[in-house]
Amino acid sequence: MYNIDKMAKKPLGARIEDELMRYILQEPVEPGQKIPNEFELAEKFGVGRSTIREAVKGLVSRGILEVRRGSGTYVINTSSVDEDPLGFGKIEDKYKLALDLFDVRLMIEPEIAALACRNAAEEDLKKLKRLCDETERLYVGGSNHINKDIEFHTCIAHCSKNQVVETLVPVINTAVFTFANLTHRLLKDETLETHRAITNAILKRDSVGARCAMMMHLTYNRQTILQIMEERDRESGTAQK
Repeated sequence: MYNIDKMAKKPLGARIEDELMRYILQEPVEPGQKIPNEFELAEKFGVGRSTIREAVKGLVSRGILEVRRGSGTYVINTSSVDEDPLGFGKIEDKYKLALDLFDVRLMIEPEIAALACRNAAEEDLKKLKRLCDETERLYVGGSNHINKDIEFHTCIAHCSKNQVVETLVPVINTAVFTFANLTHRLLKDETLETHRAITNAILKRDSVGARCAMMMHLTYNRQTILQIMEERDRESGTAQK
């Protein structure tokens, strides 16, 4: 059993999240491998299953774990996105976080796409097309596409050649990870279609088209989060009756 310092300043869930991350690195549990189930982890760390669920959710939001319904929880990465520099991992309601992130992304990413049209170098455009193709291949093949999706959106930010935009990349990265882990590929067709539309517009240096395609991409995603939250609230209301 792992020793947990009861006097630590961090909340229990956050401390177990750190311990679980340490366990993954020390075993090691490699990307693609499954971690023990909730019962086994609760016994290993000497805590309740609800605390384990909280820790797992934290690592999911950081892009370390992926929960696959009916199969288990798998390691998909062993280094989190920028180690959560903005502290979003501490926010408990990941659905509300995702919604707030989309509100911010809707403010900035359509304009970032438009800037990319004007400022991208030819080698940037080739990289963007390659990332779009690779993300689509992984998505269609049922493989983990999240990291490549991150690279795709990061590439668009780099194409803008704006140093302030570069500092906003962690926000975009966290948003992509959070959305992907909450929705489990619910928007496969829409994602592939809008990624391709964004890419084609930037390749043509069509700033209006890129802006509109990015707006459509984010709107699809935001609407999905709203629908999931509404279903969750309905289920919660039914359970309380």
